[in-house]
Amino acid sequence: MPPNAAARSARATSTSTARRRRPAPDTTVSSAEALGFYRQMVLIRRFEERAARAYTEAKVGGYCHLNLGEEATVAGLMASLDETDYVYTNYREHGYAIARGIEPGRVMAELYGRSDGVSRGWGGSMHMFDVASRFMGGYGIVGGQVPLATGTALAIDYRGGREAVVCVMGDGTTNIGAFHESLNIAALWSLPIVYVVINNGLGMGTTVEQSSAEPELHKRAASYRMASARVDGNDPEAVYDAARTALAGARSGKPYLLETVSGRLKGHSVVDPATYRTKEEAAALKAADPVAAYAVTLHDRGLLTDESIAEIDADAMSAVARAVEFADASPHPDVSTLFDYTYATPVPNDSRRLPGAALYPAPPRPGAEDAGAVRIGAAR
Repeated sequence: MPPNAAARSARATSTSTARRRRPAPDTTVSSAEALGFYRQMVLIRRFEERAARAYTEAKVGGYCHLNLGEEATVAGLMASLDETDYVYTNYREHGYAIARGIEPGRVMAELYGRSDGVSRGWGGSMHMFDVASRFMGGYGIVGGQVPLATGTALAIDYRGGREAVVCVMGDGTTNIGAFHESLNIAALWSLPIVYVVINNGLGMGTTVEQSSAEPELHKRAASYRMASARVDGNDPEAVYDAARTALAGARSGKPYLLETVSGRLKGHSVVDPATYRTKEEAAALKAADPVAAYAVTLHDRGLLTDESIAEIDADAMSAVARAVEFADASPHPDVSTLFDYTYATPVPNDSRRLPGAALYPAPPRPGAEDAGAVRIGAAR
C-alpha cells in the first residue's frame, strides 16, 4: 500500500461508519431543506453519470471533470448563498451550475458544445458562465478564478454592496502563489469573500500529505489572521451551516477560508482510471458515498422511505433524460459566432483569426513578378 494510503482508507471507513450511526445533528436545517439537499444530490449524481456516458459516446469533447462524490458539498454550499451572491468555481463545475439554478438541459448542451448551452457551446465542460445566476464561470487554469473572485469582492466593497463572493477551488490550488496573494489582499482590505477548498485528498494523483507540509488546509488562513474551519464535506447540513457562518462573517468585512473534506469517487477526469488508488481505498470511498449515506440518515429520521427514495431517483433520471434530449436537439454554433464572447465590450484591433489561419498575410517574395521570365529563360 502506498504511503498514507492506509491512513486515508481508515479515515474514509471511519467517516462512513460515523455517518450511518450519527443521530440527528444540532443544525439549522429544516426537514424540507434536508429533503431538498437530498434531491439535489441525487440529480447531480445522475447527471454526472450520464455525462460520463456521453463522453464515451463522443458527444462531449475536450476535458471533463465530474462532481461524483462531491454532491453533499455542492448542495450544502450552494443552498447557503443569496441570489445576489457571486460564485466562482474551477473546472469541476457541472454540479455547482445545476445547484445554482441553471437548467440541466443548458448544462448538458454546453457539454455537447451546442448553441443552447450555458456559454453558447463555446465553453464546454470547464468554462460555463451565466450572468443571470451570477455564476461567474469555471476556470481551466488551476487557481485562475481566485484573483478574479477577489477582484469581484473588491468591487462589491468599493460600491458599498451587501453581496458576497464564494470562490471554490481544489486542494492543489492552495499551493500556488495567487492563492496566498489573494487571501492576503482580502484580509488586508476586509473583502466580502469566502474561499472554499474542496479537499478530496488528491491533487490529480498526488496526495495532500505528499504535497502540503500542513495537510489541514484551512489552517493556512492563520497566516493572514483570517477565520477558518474544516467541515465534513459528506454532510450537506454541516457544509450549509458552516457556509452560512462564513458568509455572515464575509458580509461584515471578515473574509473566511472554509475547507470541506469529501472523497472523489472516480479519477481526476473522465479518462483517468485512478490506478494510483489501492483496492482498499476504492472500497472505502464507495462505502463513504455521500448520497447513499445521506439517504440512510434521512431514512433513520423518518424523512425518507424506500418508496420515496425510489421516486426521487426516478425523478432525477427523468430530468437527466430531458436534459440529454434537449442537448441532442440543440444545433451546433455557427463558426461566425466564435469570437462573439471574447470580450464583454468591444476592444480595438482584437483578433478574429480562425484556428490555422496565418497571423499576418504572407509578404510577396522578392522577384516573384519576374519568376515566369526566369523560368522561360532557364528552359532555353
